[in-house]
Amino acid sequence: MTRAALTGSQFPSGNLWKILPLALLVCVTLTLPALAQEKDKLWRTLSVSGRGVETIPTTLAQVSLGVEIQGKTAQEVQQEAARRSSAVVAFLKSKNVEKLQTTGIRLNPVYSYTDNVQRITGYAANNTVSFSIPVEQAGTLLDDAVKAGATQINGISFVANDEAIAAAQKQALKEATQDAQQQADAVFSALGFKSKEIVSIQVNNATPPRPPMFLRAEAAKLADASTPVVGGEQEIEASVTLQISY
Repeated sequence: MTRAALTGSQFPSGNLWKILPLALLVCVTLTLPALAQEKDKLWRTLSVSGRGVETIPTTLAQVSLGVEIQGKTAQEVQQEAARRSSAVVAFLKSKNVEKLQTTGIRLNPVYSYTDNVQRITGYAANNTVSFSIPVEQAGTLLDDAVKAGATQINGISFVANDEAIAAAQKQALKEATQDAQQQADAVFSALGFKSKEIVSIQVNNATPPRPPMFLRAEAAKLADASTPVVGGEQEIEASVTLQISY
């Protein structure tokens, strides 16, 4: 009784082979439009890149200065360089400069050449530090740093503060996005197409260019005159690429 019931409930093999082609046809019919839509979305796209630039005033001076000493013996030179460098660092700390750090310590022999013979005639030590200071304070501070013992001003560059740069980066990205969208609208309008959706967005980091470093100056030449320091402007640039289907 049970075996007969089970046997009777099985799907007839003849009907299966008749229905299978129809089922495959339905699957293909449903799949092909979806594939066509995906292919259409993939190939019918427009890529545009927009650019945004923000200009902001610089408010910080990034300074590199140092102490260079020459003498007969390595120990004598190194000790004098350390003494003067300590005085300069103490002075800079008293002025509450930002991001103060040592950037170089060197001790090298000084050579002379006579009749193609190389001889050591002495030693030179060089200690350098870098720091940031508001632009309006930079000139006076450089003069006072020379009085404290600095013998070299290796360079000075100007940047905006971190908050101003962050705000400018956001604004530059917004401008770049709007620029890309406007370009796309102009192309679609000229060709008589309508945009559908943005399928891809690529954001290139909005970064300021490396600030230019002014030429190195000998501190001794600046000792007799006040040093004028004038900051400039800094550009923050961003680009955004949009891929838009139509």
